[in-house]
Amino acid sequence: MTDANIMKKNAGYYAAELVEDGMIVGLGTGSTVFFAMEKLSSMINGGLDIVGVPTSYQAMRRAREYGIPLGTLDDYPTLDLAIDGADQIDPKLRMIKGRGAAQTMEKCVCDAADSFIVVSDPSKLSDRLDAVVPVEVIPFACSTMMETVRKLGGVPVVREGVKKDGPVITDSGNFEIDCSFGIIKDPESLESRLNNIPGVLSCGLFTQYSSKTRVVIGKKNDVEVILLGD
Repeated sequence: MTDANIMKKNAGYYAAELVEDGMIVGLGTGSTVFFAMEKLSSMINGGLDIVGVPTSYQAMRRAREYGIPLGTLDDYPTLDLAIDGADQIDPKLRMIKGRGAAQTMEKCVCDAADSFIVVSDPSKLSDRLDAVVPVEVIPFACSTMMETVRKLGGVPVVREGVKKDGPVITDSGNFEIDCSFGIIKDPESLESRLNNIPGVLSCGLFTQYSSKTRVVIGKKNDVEVILLGD
């Protein structure tokens, strides 16, 4: 196993061990969360009774492979905690997500959770947010949305598929637009402006959940846990 995967495994396993019997748990999308699912599967085999709420078809399929019982936000509108990854995290625990094109459902699950556990490796920590911001938009509004992003000083690019021709289609049937803004000086304001563009479902900026966020950074031999104010 590579050093990167060892770090991801340590973070994922630590997060899984925060799950207690009877909890309803949001299950994010991505390789580090899959390590958490792996550990949860072992805990379920040992008698743990939980329900997972996945944030994507990929997460749903992987959870089923691991034998994790599943539900939806219709079944469980309030979750005990959610485990997810991030693409970039700043010192105020604001983050950018959406590299897996699942940020809309991830944000819904995060919002419903009492506690948000973010599993990551040290490379995702940054003293500022400057990564690409994914934005999910309905196809009808794609052109007007991109023009508005340009007026905000951004450079929007339609995300193209790797094993298909044309745009990436999200699980909700929409386009994913990757928007570059350079250094984001006011992430809260930018998140609000992007989310208020007609046709946008959500953007990958997560700025309003810092108070309930616990970041678990995997290392080679242990983990570092970061809370707001540390």
